[in-house]
Amino acid sequence: MSTESISDRHEHVRSIGVTAFAAFVGIGAAIASSMLTGDLAPAEAASDNRALLIVFAAIFVQFPLIKAIGIYDDDEFGVKHYLFITFMTFSLWFITWGILLTSEYTG
Repeated sequence: MSTESISDRHEHVRSIGVTAFAAFVGIGAAIASSMLTGDLAPAEAASDNRALLIVFAAIFVQFPLIKAIGIYDDDEFGVKHYLFITFMTFSLWFITWGILLTSEYTG
C-alpha cells in the first residue's frame, strides 16, 4: 500500500515537471516570436512563418532534453507524451503570442 502512494507521488511530481517545462518553453517561444517579428504590424506578424519555425523548434528541442534530464526513460516515453508536450507548448505559445500581438509588445 505505501509503495503505491510513493509511486503515485513520483508520477504526479514528474507530470507537474513535464507540464511546467512545456509551458515555460511555450511562453519563451512566444516571446522569441514576438521579438523576431517586432518590426512588423500585428496583422503581418501573425502571418509570418518564422514564428511557426520558432515554436516547432521549441517543441522538437524538448524531446531530447526531457530524455537527457532523465524525467522519462526511453521505454516510458510514448506517443501520448509526444502529443501532450506538443499540445502544451503550442497552446501556451499561441495564447502568449496572441496577447503579445494585441498589446503590441516588441521585446
